[in-house]
Amino acid sequence: MITKRIIPCLDVNRGRVVKGIGFINLRDAGDPVELAAFYDREGADEIVFLDITASHENRKTVVELASRTSEKVFIPYTIGGGIKSIDDIREILKKGADKISINTSAFNDHSLVENAAEIFGSQCIVVAIDAKYCRKDYWEVFLNGGRTPTGKDAVEWAVEAEKLGAGEILLTSMDKDGTKEGYDIELTGAVSSAVNIPVIASGGAGKLSHLRDVIKYAGADAVLVASIFHYGQHTIREAKEYLRAEGINVRL
Repeated sequence: MITKRIIPCLDVNRGRVVKGIGFINLRDAGDPVELAAFYDREGADEIVFLDITASHENRKTVVELASRTSEKVFIPYTIGGGIKSIDDIREILKKGADKISINTSAFNDHSLVENAAEIFGSQCIVVAIDAKYCRKDYWEVFLNGGRTPTGKDAVEWAVEAEKLGAGEILLTSMDKDGTKEGYDIELTGAVSSAVNIPVIASGGAGKLSHLRDVIKYAGADAVLVASIFHYGQHTIREAKEYLRAEGINVRL
């Protein structure tokens, strides 16, 4: 049985972890490296850092974050935000990150995904997709931290990303992000059914049953979680024990 992963997500804005609703109204949640080290000790399977304003502000991801994290965090971690070139990817991986997440650049330059997968291996390349519901069975892809509509269907783009060489899809529902109302089951299920690579569900976790539902009913391979961990509502251990009791295989 495949082990499902719980991945705390640290949205980073100007060097601090923040959490908002629908990508806006940001609230401070602490130092990214200290928080990541805490989640490592707590039993997280991986960590994801997303510099949420890097693409929009045309800034390169702070490479020092990868370096600082490697000194204190001993589980796999992914860094994303503002990555635009093979050199950016190489630098971040050399500093200690296990994977990189690319969103806007992947969409705008398909060769970046192809070349990165060829050079570093698909297992290092996560394509992040931010999607918003438009009509039945159609979710539109947005770029630049949710600011730029593309007219592209999210399921279609996920299938293309896999063909280009992506090793995972990090799928965020913009409608659900920060609402604590649960993940978008329909969106996640549609993408999970369409691709053969792992799908990380993101956006909407408010209680432990939401984690169960998106794994059981939408086929998510991993859940990205922020608010319920950042603000002490639940621990990672509690989440894993709950999922285990619900018949989901997790690493305790």
